[in-house]
Amino acid sequence: MSTPRRLGAPDAKNRAVLLAAAERVMLENGYAAVSSRRVADEAGLKPQLVHYYFRTMDELFLELFRRRAEQGLEVQALALKSEQPLWALWAFSTDPAGAIFTMEFIALSNHRKELRAEIVRISEQFRVEASTGIEDVLRRYGVDLDQMPAVAAIVLMTSISRVVVMEDTLGVREGHAEMIKVVEDYLRQLEGEPGPELLEALQHRR
Repeated sequence: MSTPRRLGAPDAKNRAVLLAAAERVMLENGYAAVSSRRVADEAGLKPQLVHYYFRTMDELFLELFRRRAEQGLEVQALALKSEQPLWALWAFSTDPAGAIFTMEFIALSNHRKELRAEIVRISEQFRVEASTGIEDVLRRYGVDLDQMPAVAAIVLMTSISRVVVMEDTLGVREGHAEMIKVVEDYLRQLEGEPGPELLEALQHRR
């Protein structure tokens, strides 16, 4: 009987370097460009190391998604604890890199059941944590939760931001400025003007 192939440690520095390199390649050139040689070149490492840390490229993609998702959940948690949680969530959800990353992984998951299941699991976790986090916020602002449940607010906010960002990457911009104004005017009614750091982040993405 053959013995299982030895893999590198999950917390090894080179493993993290390879994942970061794969993320850069994907964001710049799409998932189809992510090969073991391309990732190794981007990381400045030997191609053999890719398969020392990951049995297959599918395993690398799965770990890359989990890595980015964990980072996103941390950012979302900080946003929910901030002084202006709705503005912070809006800034987080309109990050172009995040939208591109999501779009690439959705396309990649079409023929990868394990990755698709993980996207569903993480997406639902994002939604549950966000809606739970802003329910008290909306109530404090006097929002009628029967008319605008917290989970509906999260779906509305993330759906608008995702469509706007994804279309923008394609060059479709008709109606975007008007839709953004509608959302941000409403946020101003609830939380006032965004703080300096949030304002800078939002303006940087226009």
